[in-house]
Amino acid sequence: MAYSWVNSAEPIGADLHLELSGAGGRRAALIRALREAVRGGRLAPGTRLPPYRSLAADLGVARNTVADAYAELVAEGWLTARQGSGTRVAQRVEPLGGARVPRKAPPRAHGPRHDLRQGTPDASAFPRVAWAASYRRALTRAPNEAFGPGDPAGRVELREALAEYLARARGVRTEPSRIVVCSGFAHALRLLFHGRVLRGPLAVESYGLGFHREVLAAASVRTVPLALDEDGARVDGLDRERAVLLTPAHQFPTGGPLRPERRAAVVDWARARGGLVLEDDYDGEFRYDRKPVGAVQGLDPDRVVFIGSVSKSLSPALRLGWLVLPERLVEAVLEAKGEREAWASVPDQLALADFVVSGAYDRHVRRMRQRYRARRDRLVAALAVHAPHIEVTGIAAGLHAVLRLPPGTERSAVKAAAWRGVALDGLAAFRHPEARGDAPDGLVVGYATPPEHAYGAALEALCGVLPPA
Repeated sequence: MAYSWVNSAEPIGADLHLELSGAGGRRAALIRALREAVRGGRLAPGTRLPPYRSLAADLGVARNTVADAYAELVAEGWLTARQGSGTRVAQRVEPLGGARVPRKAPPRAHGPRHDLRQGTPDASAFPRVAWAASYRRALTRAPNEAFGPGDPAGRVELREALAEYLARARGVRTEPSRIVVCSGFAHALRLLFHGRVLRGPLAVESYGLGFHREVLAAASVRTVPLALDEDGARVDGLDRERAVLLTPAHQFPTGGPLRPERRAAVVDWARARGGLVLEDDYDGEFRYDRKPVGAVQGLDPDRVVFIGSVSKSLSPALRLGWLVLPERLVEAVLEAKGEREAWASVPDQLALADFVVSGAYDRHVRRMRQRYRARRDRLVAALAVHAPHIEVTGIAAGLHAVLRLPPGTERSAVKAAAWRGVALDGLAAFRHPEARGDAPDGLVVGYATPPEHAYGAALEALCGVLPPA
């Protein structure tokens, strides 16, 4: 008969899972179980075992049974016992008894020496102290019901904070009841299309993230590419699509905002067709050489779905985003959200709400805006010295730049960069497979990703792989 313990009934001692089975009584079974746990490496050398009374209560055996088992294993050399230190697994080079099990070092990820890929902020700049302070305040002030099942729309504290912030900073017109918290932009797409809230065909910009196209394809949504020029997406190419997905604040990856006349035109199209504009507020808070560009959503909140996240402004590790929805879509999105396992962490939501309301979010964004602008300037200066023939575009805002290359040189430049340990993307990687027209050569360089101390070396390596004039 097996006796298994998982969760301790008493507050003392450490949890220890053991299964007692076989002949010879509980003392013998306990000795065998402990010996096997040490031999197999489940109890590492130096691990402190629970006190006699604690383990005896957990297993439902007499205290003397545990004491006798420990004493025998100490005598055999499996365990050690010292006054004030408790009973521990003996320090040995390899497991005792049985076949020798070689210890393998865990696999290590060998990343690039210089990471200039787009899409991530400087992880070392995460505001740990301010975030921890917001987390403490949020948990202290949170009502007890915050730790219950929760609201699929997200915590009201966060939705209220977002409604105020987005109105002030991005020109969004909404109220908390029209905001649904999600775990990021891709999750928002899944809610809208996998949940059948919206259906295709969907017009998209001819350059964008392939991952987003894959999310849409998995929902059987056909995407139709719109041409791009210096004024943004050619929205005059919209036809019978039911919706259009745009990055109007800063087109990704080519750069530049959607011009005012095209903003008005796409809203007029949505009204006339009964369609929707999906506005991806991609890095809209990071602008350097231009006035702030408000959200298209402000032109018609009933025809635009505004989608944002903290993946660029704070960290992609937080997995927090939001949809600002026309009122008629709120219930459908909440129904699509479904099981609670897909909801964003409530403590993180509460912490972000405090972070926004306290002003810490604004301070962090302004600080990072200055840092990223300085990095952008260093990139432009390095190219002016070492590669003056390379045109740099899309640098008035965002976290990346596009380096225009001579025709036919993009593929070789990407390969040369990989050979030198520089991770970056070619412009072709973001092109829609059905896009028409010219496909210019270029490199998409993310200047936010490297830590500050490594940025100079990354720029030097980048200049070394660019094609000559």
